[in-house]
Parts: sequence; structure tokens; C-alpha cells
Amino acid sequence: MQDLSPRAADLLAQRLFEAGCRHAFGMPGGEVLTLVDALESAGITFHLTKHENAAGFMAEAVHHRDGAPAILVATLGPGAMNGINVVANALQDRVPMIVLTGCVDADEALTYTHQVMDHSQVFRSITKGTFMLTADGADIIADKAVSLANQPRPGPVHIDVPISVADTRVSGVKRRRLAKVAPVAPGAECLEKARRWVAEAERPLAIIGLDVLYDDSRCVVRAFLEHFNIPFVTTYKAKGVVPEDHPLCLGGAGLSPLADKHLIPLVEQSDLVLCLGYDPIEMRPGWREIWNPEDKRVIDIAAVVNDHYMHQAGLNLVADTSATLEAIAKGNPARKTWPNGEPDQVKTALAEAFPTDEDWGPAAIIAETRAVLPTETLATADSGAHRILLSQMWGCSEERGLIQSSALCTMGCAVPMAIGLKLTEPDRPVIGFSGDAGFLMVAGELSTAAEMGGNPIFLVFVDASLALIELKQRQRQMGNRGVDFDRHDFAAMGRAFGGYGHTVRNRDELRAALDQALKADKFTVIAAEIDRGGYDGRI
Repeated sequence: MQDLSPRAADLLAQRLFEAGCRHAFGMPGGEVLTLVDALESAGITFHLTKHENAAGFMAEAVHHRDGAPAILVATLGPGAMNGINVVANALQDRVPMIVLTGCVDADEALTYTHQVMDHSQVFRSITKGTFMLTADGADIIADKAVSLANQPRPGPVHIDVPISVADTRVSGVKRRRLAKVAPVAPGAECLEKARRWVAEAERPLAIIGLDVLYDDSRCVVRAFLEHFNIPFVTTYKAKGVVPEDHPLCLGGAGLSPLADKHLIPLVEQSDLVLCLGYDPIEMRPGWREIWNPEDKRVIDIAAVVNDHYMHQAGLNLVADTSATLEAIAKGNPARKTWPNGEPDQVKTALAEAFPTDEDWGPAAIIAETRAVLPTETLATADSGAHRILLSQMWGCSEERGLIQSSALCTMGCAVPMAIGLKLTEPDRPVIGFSGDAGFLMVAGELSTAAEMGGNPIFLVFVDASLALIELKQRQRQMGNRGVDFDRHDFAAMGRAFGGYGHTVRNRDELRAALDQALKADKFTVIAAEIDRGGYDGRI
């Protein structure tokens, strides 16, 4: 009689479906065939990509739209190792991800060595945890993995799945689920001090970070800032948590020396700094210890204990953002702030520092693209000089309106992320911004874009140089070494993979290409050619 009990792989897949997962990405090998079958049977579509690293970024983009953990599937050995970069990125960028790898059975590994390696040893340093799936413990391990991936701060969790375990039928399963944790606000003494500091502040400033993307506090954060008239900056990952056209918004911070030249003096002038879910892993050294908590009042409301030492605070509140802000605000009257109008002066200076009216160049490309594409456009950004400029100039009206690798800062993420966004939001415009070097790393995924359908736009800044590195080279008075390469026909690449391609060299050509891309039935590659050195003085 056929055993209809679920396989261990089915229990794992069912828990992922229960967590909201509907998409998985990767490249299968013989060792993960049962896993792929179980995912599909549970209602999770498996998407074949051309490289595991790109698969992980597609999965991350889906997470940013549906909120469920990303799923990366890789076979043993080289398949698992191809995903190392994106898994490390998920850890630093606080992305909940389930990394599923196949492996040979333990007894087999005693004498069989081909492609066999210790996956858990490799993944241990770049994940929140690593598990070996067992048949009887499959449901528990799956729940532990999902819970750990989602717990503050979120991140990747690895599960190694032996071939025979995946196929093993399991009967009499008692399902177990970790109970949800109730939000917690600070106790009386700390709360009263926080309430007093906010009430007495004349020049308060808030720094908002990516924790607020995961604790559902955006509405309370906005109401709190408006009630107390507190201007704010965000990290790049938190852009749009409060719409960036809000009068209190000073934009993104942390990577641009040009922007920091105006923002850091404002921080220094403030008499209260509110760190709201602020995780400084996104920030560069210029934001390290920029205040002395003995001289300045600082309230740090975070999901975890401050053990990064990028900054210190007089009040460290490991608590729920919404519950804490509501407790601070209750009965605390509003008051006028910044009587000399310094934040407005900084906004004016930032607008002048990042002008939108240049004839051509990277800033003109960003400004023209933002003007042409609808407000609801979703964008991705690769690492490089263009990302710094884009993060300052690309206004976001919603959280995750622009996604990027902002902590690990890895190249090659924008194209696969745009593919993932278009998969989950087929009716919204999607554009990925890449430098030419980053685009070349993942050009093969254009075939994935063609296979998945839809009309994402891939805009490439073409200057035939690693612009940010070349700029640093010159700043250190070094010779030009290993940063320049040939110009290539990126528009032709788009056409070769079944999409459309345009090369543009001025605003009119760019506008026409964008208009066509919005109406296109397939993806479009737009190669925007610019001069080398075009970012000088712009970032």
C-alpha cells in the first residue's frame, strides 16, 4: 500500500508556504530535485535563473514586496558557493532569507568526496543560523528557521538537506510554532526621561533606519515627527518610510560626502537626536561617533542592543518603535522647533548641491528619468558612483520604492532585483539602474527577464570605467590602474536576449527611449553614454 505521509521536504515546504512564501529562485542539481518538487507541490513556484547569486537578489526583491522570507535554492558544492555573496548581503542588509542547499547523506560522505564539502561551516559566518534537516525534526527545523530569519534583526538562515532525508516519509507529525512576541515599551524611569527630553528639545533631529521596515511603525513614526515638528533624515534603505516630499524630510544620508557636508553640521547643532530603528550598518565612517552623549541628548530606540559602537546614546531603549513613540507622545504637547529655520536652509543647500537642470551627465539622466517615469515606479540600484547620486536625487513616496545593497554594497544586484520586482508587481513600472561594470556581471540574466516576461527597464550608465574607484584613485594621487575598460554595445545585448535596446546621449533621446520602454511588451535596455569623470563634484 502506498505511503501517503508527507516527505520531510514537504513539511519544510509547507512551513515556508505558511510563512507567505510563494516564489523560490535558484538553479537545481540532482541533490535538490525533491526540494524543488516539494516547493512546487506546496504552492511555491520555483524560478530557474542563470546564477545562484542573481537568484538570491530576485528572491530579496520579492521579499520587499510580499514581506515573506526570500528563498534561495542551490545544489551542493559549486551551486551553494555561488550564492555566498547574496547570502552575506542578506545578513548585512537585514533580509530574511531561507537558503536551501542539497547535500549527500552522512554515510555517503564518509567515502564519497566528489563535490562534497561542509556547507554549514561555510555559511555559519554569514547567516543567523545553519541547520541540517532531519526527517522527524523537519517541521521543527523549518519553524526554527523561519522564526530566526524574521526575528530582529532579520537575516538569512541556512538549511542543508540530505538527499535521502528529503525523500523520507514522515508520519504522526505534531506541528509546533513559536509564539508571536508582543510589542514592548520602556519602563517608567526611562520613559519619563525620554518624555522630558522630547518636551524640552528646541532643535530635535531624527535619524530613521531600516528597523522600521520590519516593525510596522511607519504611521506612528510619521505622526510623532509631525506632532513634535522634528526634521529627519533616513538611511538609504529606509528611504520613503515617510514620503520624501514631506516638509520635514531632509532626504537620505550616510554615503554621500557632498550631502554629509550639509547634514552633519545640522546634527551637531541639534540638542536632541532621536535614533528611530537606526541601524548604522548602512553608514560610512563619517557618521561614526559624530556626537558625544555626555554633551548631547540622544535617544536610541532599536530592535536589538547597541553593540556596534558606531554611536552611543544617553538612553538606549530596546523596544518596539510604535509602542515607545506612542508612550513618549501621550500627553506631551507639541511645540515649535528650530526657531532660526536651519533645517529649511539645509534643504535649500542640498537642492543646490544636487541640481536637476544639467544638460547631460549622470545627474541629468537621473533627473530626466524621474521626471518621465510615473510616481509609482519601483527602482533598484547597483553599487557604484551612480547609486550615491541616485539615492540623493531619486525621491521615494513609499518605503522600498528604491531598493539596493546598502550595507554590503555589492555589485550586480540591480538587474536581478528589477526582475524580481516586476514578477511581483507586473502592473507597475520597474527600472533598474546599473553601472556598466555591474551590468556586465549579470548580463546573462537578461535571458531570465525574457523568460519571465513583463517590461522592466534596465538603465546602464556607460562610462567604461569603475567610476567610484577611479575617483578614489585620483583623490589619492595614484595612476590609472585597473579601472578602465572598453565601451560595449549594451543596447545590442538587450536585443540579442530578446528585448529592446536603445543608446542615448542626450535628454531628448533618453526621454524618447523611456516613453517607448513604458509601452513595450518586453524588457528594454537603455545605455546612457556619459563622459568619464562625470561624477566629479557630484557625490
